[in-house]
Amino acid sequence: MLTVRLPDHLERALARLAAEEQTTKTQIVRRALERYLKSQRDQRSSFELGEAFFGRCGSGESTRSTTYERRLREKLRSKPPG
Repeated sequence: MLTVRLPDHLERALARLAAEEQTTKTQIVRRALERYLKSQRDQRSSFELGEAFFGRCGSGESTRSTTYERRLREKLRSKPPG
């Protein structure tokens, strides 16, 4: 059993909805909570969403991600053409 305290405006809105749908406030809250929990369970992380794309377009340089600072410094220090 669970007791939930709601602000007055939510309590009134819930009571109105229950009357309109001819159901109980408990049933409305239960359905809403079930939907919320399912949506949280179904959400995938950023990693999971992009996992299929990771490594698909490689540069062929195995150290590229660890040497970017050095390469950037070299590029910035090089003289502009012309």
